[in-house]
Amino acid sequence: MRRVSWLRAAVLGANDGIVSTASLLVGVAAANASHEALLTAGIAGAVAGAMSMAAGEYVSVSSQSDSERADLARERNELETDDAGERRELMAIYIGRGLSHDLAQRVADELMAHDALGAHARDELGITDLSVARPLQAAGASAASFACGALLPLAVAFFTTVNVALWAVPATALVFLAGLGAIAARAGGAAIGIAAARVTFWGALAMAATAGIGELFGTIVQ
Repeated sequence: MRRVSWLRAAVLGANDGIVSTASLLVGVAAANASHEALLTAGIAGAVAGAMSMAAGEYVSVSSQSDSERADLARERNELETDDAGERRELMAIYIGRGLSHDLAQRVADELMAHDALGAHARDELGITDLSVARPLQAAGASAASFACGALLPLAVAFFTTVNVALWAVPATALVFLAGLGAIAARAGGAAIGIAAARVTFWGALAMAATAGIGELFGTIVQ
């Protein structure tokens, strides 16, 4: 389950990298920019996007981490001041999951004797070693996946002229997006065709919008 969640996060980050960078490249190319300006804009957009993804993920996961620490501190205090009440609370959780009263009491007693805070963190709060928030790890993974996605349209733009990039970047980007959509769908057990079509549609829409803006801007400037 953890592997699937990380795969989905990586696919989403790469998808953002492809759509954002390809859309930017298409918009700049449509404005009749030079090849150097095209690459400069693409690289700057990729770096900015990766940093933005990292910052956003770090802030989000840090907030989650702060909330988890506050929950654990509150639970630790409750265990120190109301051991019996916390024991009953744990028993109620196990009874709700289908255990008999006697068995739930026995399980609660043994788990609290072994690691009371760990038992409440896991079964009451849903916090485990696998799910605990790691801000730096999340930020790094998000930035890396975005950068990997951004490199694909950047590579196409690097090896083509501006005129060729205007159609080659969106064409290859749609292929990349369809592949990522299929991977994400397979990881989640969803229909591959629908997922691929959905992600390519929104990618095409984004690139069409920036192409139109670039064409308009280029015409006005000229």
